[in-house]
Amino acid sequence: MTPHIAPLPRLVSLLGSSLALYVADAGIWTYPGAEEIKLALADLADDHRSLIDRAGAVLEDRGADVPRHPYPIQFTATHDLDLRALLPRIVAGLESQAAALENTAAAGGDAEETGLVGEALTSTRAHLNDLRQLLARPRDASS
Repeated sequence: MTPHIAPLPRLVSLLGSSLALYVADAGIWTYPGAEEIKLALADLADDHRSLIDRAGAVLEDRGADVPRHPYPIQFTATHDLDLRALLPRIVAGLESQAAALENTAAAGGDAEETGLVGEALTSTRAHLNDLRQLLARPRDASS
């Protein structure tokens, strides 16, 4: 059984160390014409950064440490791939993130915690749906 991790630190760690956020921060190169993918990832990153900031503010108000969220070293190997090629990995990462957020939501917490975790789960699912639609398009249509 996995030990219980408080919802907000878990939320900050899950959202902050994702491949999607890394790609948005790193400015991965892409072929001209992949604006839909860039815009979808930028939108996702903005939403998740907002949630991370809000969860961090709650933690600070409660006198708790805000976890640092370093990116895994293997993400640096993505710099030679274009965004369309990274999309399946990003989608898989978001699917895993959604499952972890579901588990975090099921663990409960106070109203503020469950509200932020629920919002993060809704946001992740919506962005996951958008990225799946982009992935389902033929390469010519999305690049």
